[in-house]
Amino acid sequence: MLDRCLTLHPQVALRPEPFGALAYHYGNRKLVFLKHPDVVRVVQFLGKDGNSQTTVAEALLACDIEQPRWPAFERALAALTKSEMLYEREPVATG
Repeated sequence: MLDRCLTLHPQVALRPEPFGALAYHYGNRKLVFLKHPDVVRVVQFLGKDGNSQTTVAEALLACDIEQPRWPAFERALAALTKSEMLYEREPVATG
């Protein structure tokens, strides 16, 4: 999971809430609660233009998430990928 390049699905909207955020997918009509502001921050970082080639590990580092917390974030991001809120992009080959 850490080496994957994930990004927010273009049909997903995030709505900030006191507990974190709501993520709504307009295509499949799924609603997901993001229950921690740090998870929201990582998802927003992955969804920013220009970050589509950022790996999960790079996003966690950029968002100042401490490494002992990474397994919990990997589980959360895997669940968001399974629910189609996030999807994987292929890294662009440089050369």
